[in-house]
Amino acid sequence: MTASRLIDVFDPRTGLVDFRLTVPEPEEVRSLAGRLRAAQPAWHALGLEGRIAVMQRWAKAIESHADSIIAADSRDTGFGQISRIAPAMMLGFLRGTCAQAPGQWAAAGRSGVSRTQPHIRYDSVLKPFPLVGVISPWNAPTMLSMLHAIPPLVAGCAVLVKPSEVTPRFASAIKSSFADIPELRAVFDFVLGDGATGAAVIDNIDLLSFTGSVPNGRRVAEACARRLIPCELELGGKDPLVITATANLEDAVSAAIRGALTSTGQVCFSIERVYVERPIHDAFVKAVVERASKIRVNYPNPLEGQLGPFISLRQADIVDAHLDDALAKGARIVAGGKSQFLGGGRYMDPTVLTNVNHSMIIMREETFGPVIPVMAYDTPEEAVALANDTAFGLSAAVMAGTEEEARAIGERINAGNTSLQDAFLTFAAGPAEADSWGASGLGGKRSGIQRYLKRQALLLNTAKPTCLTTEDLTAA
Repeated sequence: MTASRLIDVFDPRTGLVDFRLTVPEPEEVRSLAGRLRAAQPAWHALGLEGRIAVMQRWAKAIESHADSIIAADSRDTGFGQISRIAPAMMLGFLRGTCAQAPGQWAAAGRSGVSRTQPHIRYDSVLKPFPLVGVISPWNAPTMLSMLHAIPPLVAGCAVLVKPSEVTPRFASAIKSSFADIPELRAVFDFVLGDGATGAAVIDNIDLLSFTGSVPNGRRVAEACARRLIPCELELGGKDPLVITATANLEDAVSAAIRGALTSTGQVCFSIERVYVERPIHDAFVKAVVERASKIRVNYPNPLEGQLGPFISLRQADIVDAHLDDALAKGARIVAGGKSQFLGGGRYMDPTVLTNVNHSMIIMREETFGPVIPVMAYDTPEEAVALANDTAFGLSAAVMAGTEEEARAIGERINAGNTSLQDAFLTFAAGPAEADSWGASGLGGKRSGIQRYLKRQALLLNTAKPTCLTTEDLTAA
């Protein structure tokens, strides 16, 4: 008999192991998937109205479990900023999905008369994918797992979530929130493990939602392609912020600080490149350095300060390597610096760089840390070219003197959600349904619950069936 494999999980604040998970065998994942799949027809049979009623009961339960969800997510992330609002975001998304679902369901249906054969009428039946898998990342575990689990549940699918092995603690708190809702408990579950567990999930589902890095996303896409199942990939970003000379300087600094430093920069749509029109470049750098100096890490008190530790120690190494490469190529650090150990956790002060260019890794690859590289530009055309000089296209931002000026630049940037007169607005995008560009994503572009529904066409002949005859063959 094969011995169980254990994974040590580290507390990002202390660097100590405080959680240990047992990696399930593939047979265990298959069994769990089979149980969820077997329960899905009854969940689908409740109808959309019935499922919404169950989800509304869950919303009330989440309210009563909010403190435990915050506590678990905070342990996972080192008391990151998003942890404190995770239940509220989850509730807003759940209730919003339920409110929009009837309209989306109606819009997904099709009916009418054939344009070429008027005696043929058609309508459609919507059928949910039986079992949806969700592989979620470590940077905002509750929010990003529920973002992809809630819509398929409303659509009538069963859902199996595999969290990152770096941040698995939140799963227990989420499961506790629906433990007293048998209809939901039958079709919704979590499985803890590593990449091998994720592979086993892919082997047993009908559609996958994956959020993570580009290299892992490629591997996931290849595995789904082998099974010929659809996948949604939300991958990395290298989001630009363009600031024109006419922009309000104070507002531009606020947008840059919030966009780059929220949750220690460990957000896929964090601002990672700032392009400032040359006449205000020096003033912007001075102001952003002054504002950054007031931002503190949340050590030793996790409830004081704005920047938590790196959730993953490996990510701190990546950010430090990006800084080393930039400095070696002529960049200058004007605030902050490389990561440091505090009480066993890895922290970084807000770090501002100047003299950067696109030969540097820090301007081309995802950094995922509290770093603000600032580069001057001379014309709007140059700003757009710099913003588009990337393999990514998740989101972007523009600050200008007027909405019209910001829009004229924003429309030319190849990115999904593009914030105008602010940054980091992707959380508010909702039904905007933006498409990612390049290496930032793939699939999942239909609205809300529609992406989890397959449409079956029913064709009705209102005349007598025709018979294939010799004359038909001659005419053909």
